[in-house]
Amino acid sequence: MMTDKQRAIALNDALANNDSNALSRLTEDMNTPDLADFIAETVLPGEELIMLNALPLPRRAEVFGYLPLMLQQELAPTLPLAELVELITHMPSDERADLFNELEEGLRQLLFQRLAWKEREDIRRLASYEEGSAGAIMSSEYVWINQGITVGEALTVIRRTAPDKETIYQVYVLDEAHRLAGVVSLRELIVAASNVLVDNLMAKDVITATVDEEQREVVRLIARYDFLALPIVDHQQKLVGIVTYDDAMDVAEAETTEDIHKGATISKLDASFGEATPMALYRSRVHWLVILVFANIFTGAGIAYFEDTIAAHIALLFFMPLLVASAGNAGSQSATLMVRGLATGDVTGRDWGRLLGKEFFVAMALGLTMALAVMFVGYFRAGAEIALVVAITMVLVVMLGSLIGMGLPILLNKLRFDPATASTPLITTIADVSGVVMYFSIASAMLGF
Repeated sequence: MMTDKQRAIALNDALANNDSNALSRLTEDMNTPDLADFIAETVLPGEELIMLNALPLPRRAEVFGYLPLMLQQELAPTLPLAELVELITHMPSDERADLFNELEEGLRQLLFQRLAWKEREDIRRLASYEEGSAGAIMSSEYVWINQGITVGEALTVIRRTAPDKETIYQVYVLDEAHRLAGVVSLRELIVAASNVLVDNLMAKDVITATVDEEQREVVRLIARYDFLALPIVDHQQKLVGIVTYDDAMDVAEAETTEDIHKGATISKLDASFGEATPMALYRSRVHWLVILVFANIFTGAGIAYFEDTIAAHIALLFFMPLLVASAGNAGSQSATLMVRGLATGDVTGRDWGRLLGKEFFVAMALGLTMALAVMFVGYFRAGAEIALVVAITMVLVVMLGSLIGMGLPILLNKLRFDPATASTPLITTIADVSGVVMYFSIASAMLGF
């Protein structure tokens, strides 16, 4: 058996010699995602089509669907129109619709003229759903049977229709109006007698999502019930598609990435970080950075206001970074816990009173622990009076930062904003300003200014 390194060398040699037979042989037992990664990351620009053309058409379409969408968008116009039509026809319906939406208008029109009616209607329907909805990620390639037939008849239908479907392990039972009547597993059909009615086997209370349901909710349902696929219905309860668990995993990854970006005050990117242009990266980051620059002016204003206190006790400056950083860190921890809890459904907006009460006591304990640790440093660095000021301030700023970090996501959630916007830089900035004012106010009061 060849190692990955040996296979990569052999593939590159075959590409250099334009040896399609060797390429076909070397890629025959490669996993489809691994082959797509090799094409996207290792193959030289211009050689991707040589690699793809060495594959049988069904495999070529499968591998093409695993390529990054931006690369698909680059390669599609370079293919002869007849080959592109064949490729798109063999692609899974959801991947086909995603690619179609990214192509130029002229090429889309040419494809529509050449595609079969079934594919045209499928693309038109899937491409019409709003971005971020269940309809935008669903596939129309599901196995369904009519209500009222026997197990033997159902298995005959499945054998005839299953080869080009995305998944066959869940079979959907539809009535005459194409409404979802129930679902039955392939296992139940296989082990049942052939003369048993499917209606007697199917589960009738089917958990579904509507086409305009948020993708996040679809992911939650699939995770909660361990589904291989979730049926998607329209508002007349007609089955229009399914979302499979692998597509849900892709959505979960994208949603988590978006939340992480928001947590660092980075706007949504239309492409991945590796594929984004410098201008796109600039636009995604500049807005909040400029806002936070002006917000931090208040920190400077607070320091300027207490110039006399600072001038009389210059040692206070030694502890200022420590205190404001502690407030920001505590706030960031609280915000992270709350934002993630809201995202997973572990907590809701109704829990705000209980959670803030709990955080109050936790933050107090954290503040007292940190105050005890820093008080000894303060005593040996600047004397007992300043050590006491630092210790009291530490307790208060940690409590304040923690409560801000816990409360801001709840407030944003109640106002129908994304709680992930309660990001680390934003909370840190608020904690900085509050911490500086609190620190020097306590110092002025206790040290006689």
